[in-house]
Amino acid sequence: MDWKEVLRRRLATPNTGPNRKKSEQELKDEEMDLFTKYYSEWKGGRKNTNEFYKTIPRFYYRLPAEDEVLLQKLREESRAVFLQRKSRELLDNEELQNLWFLLDKHQTPPMIGEEAMINYESFLKAIFHSKSLC
Repeated sequence: MDWKEVLRRRLATPNTGPNRKKSEQELKDEEMDLFTKYYSEWKGGRKNTNEFYKTIPRFYYRLPAEDEVLLQKLREESRAVFLQRKSRELLDNEELQNLWFLLDKHQTPPMIGEEAMINYESFLKAIFHSKSLC
């Protein structure tokens, strides 16, 4: 085959070879196809490793950045509500003194140094007395 004939055939056929320059839209389409393919493989591969991960609740949330004012305010408010709730669960001074009095009243005799002890039966009596006071 003559080189002239090869050149004519090459010029007559559309550019589909690897050396052909692709348009910008074709490059973007190809890039998007590759991205979608690799992303779905990565995402799908991670999901299928263990189905148990779907039932684990999320326990960590990142701290809001300085420019996320609304998220910072939400975090402060939720923290304040949490601390108020925990504060209400604590015993006040009078309740603590009553509890100390009941435990002291039902302590068992063998004292070791200054430490007072209580056995299980006396503890149950103290619980019964504390419930009757409520």
